[in-house]
Amino acid sequence: MHPPYLLLDIDGVLIPFPDADGSTPATHARHVVVPTGRSSDSPVTVWVHPDHGRLLMDVIRTGLVIPVWCTSWRQDATTLIGPLLGLPPLPHVDLPRPQITTSHPNGYLWKRDHVDAWLGDAPAVWIDDDFTSLDYAWAAERAAKGVATVLVQPDPHLGLQPEHLAEVTIWASRLLTGAGG
Repeated sequence: MHPPYLLLDIDGVLIPFPDADGSTPATHARHVVVPTGRSSDSPVTVWVHPDHGRLLMDVIRTGLVIPVWCTSWRQDATTLIGPLLGLPPLPHVDLPRPQITTSHPNGYLWKRDHVDAWLGDAPAVWIDDDFTSLDYAWAAERAAKGVATVLVQPDPHLGLQPEHLAEVTIWASRLLTGAGG
């Protein structure tokens, strides 16, 4: 059986959003990056947790999942964010740059239709901070059709937590051993 994809978002997952007072978790280190298409005169400040790379590599090394970036950072996920975490180059879902004013223009996460087309009938665990009930219904519908799919939704102000990756590992292990999923 093909291991499930681990679709990994960045903003709100690896880079938490500031609280109302502008603060970020004290556990995260500040970095400055220059995304593709921006000049070095307008860099972006990001905060990443120094342990996230190790925690993600622990999951990746199990061979239970195939990691793929699924983020509006696109290729910059591999060239800018991954290196801050000590991650190897990972493929990414080639998401468009939609002209939208909300991340849920149809009541569900804007990435979902692109992810659905990209995945086809492949199993997946998707970590993103921005799912709606319609996204959970989509995952349940895929699973009901025999395509194992699970969504993991961190709090966007806290980001990825060790228990999220434990959930991924347990789910993928059960899936690959035929113990359900």
